[in-house]
Amino acid sequence: MSERPAGRPLRPAALVLDVLDTLFPLAPLEWRFREAGIPRVLMTRWSDHLLRDSFALALVGGDGADRSFEDVVRGALRDITGHQIAPSAEDAIIGGLAELDPRPEADAALRAARGAGVPVAVLGDHDDALARRLLERAGLPDLVEDVLAARPAGEWRPAPGAYRAAARSLGVAPERLALVTAHGWDVAGARHAGLVTGWSSHLEGRFPSVFAPPDVSDRDLARTVEGLLSLPAERP
Repeated sequence: MSERPAGRPLRPAALVLDVLDTLFPLAPLEWRFREAGIPRVLMTRWSDHLLRDSFALALVGGDGADRSFEDVVRGALRDITGHQIAPSAEDAIIGGLAELDPRPEADAALRAARGAGVPVAVLGDHDDALARRLLERAGLPDLVEDVLAARPAGEWRPAPGAYRAAARSLGVAPERLALVTAHGWDVAGARHAGLVTGWSSHLEGRFPSVFAPPDVSDRDLARTVEGLLSLPAERP
């Protein structure tokens, strides 16, 4: 059950932003797939397999504790290619994850939070080294208070423990932490954990109808953050 009190959410005391496909789009990996001789359509299948296996590990809990994000990425690549992918091509795609460029409004989104005096962190299922490298490459590390990794915390998203661990790391109650993400499933997981939720529609276009809607949404990542910061500071 959600820990968040009923009624309209309050302005968050801290923000956490998803990394892959929220701050850093995965689409540029397409050329690495092409160079590996993998048809373009299979990149979407790879992404689907990656999510499928991550969700399964979130459900089985401890049984997946010894699996890393890279294990899942490599497993999905092998699945979609019938285990015919060359090791060098596999390594090239994995390496490309650390060379992604940020969305144009990523800087503005992070600055909006920091300018409002709200601590901001990033969160991913991968280890923190990948997120740190992406932030440093983009010149953004000074805008982020902390880099959080769900996997070392022992949980795969969207299991609620991953989000609650992020709240503990930032020293706030779950209902005072907001997640900003481009994934509907991520909103659902965060909401179940009691977080305030902000969804940027730039990736999915329409919010999945099977989930309760986010507290704030916008196509622009920075405006999503600004919407969360505009929530009331206290209840009437």
